[in-house]
Amino acid sequence: MPVTCKEDKRQLTALVAGELDHHEARAVMAELDRRIDLAQPRQLTLDLSGLTFSDSSGIAVLLRAHRRMGQVQGSMRVVNTPAQAAKVFKAAGLERIIRFE
Repeated sequence: MPVTCKEDKRQLTALVAGELDHHEARAVMAELDRRIDLAQPRQLTLDLSGLTFSDSSGIAVLLRAHRRMGQVQGSMRVVNTPAQAAKVFKAAGLERIIRFE
């Protein structure tokens, strides 16, 4: 699984590893949905330090996670974004919607 999650006091951290393309995006979205439903976190941190590639499918994953966190009245931040993925996300304007650190 390209996502490893840890929970601590309504804080959910999801480490995404490998390639985030159309082949993996569906599995990542499903796992994030499942973990958000179970944990009902106040804060989701997406750690992209293990990401080796992202295309537009990565944009969809981040937007869906952001929307899901809004549904549970939580917040989301993205940390450790690799340079290649940062270019994709910046081109899409995600920094206007999602907090990147």
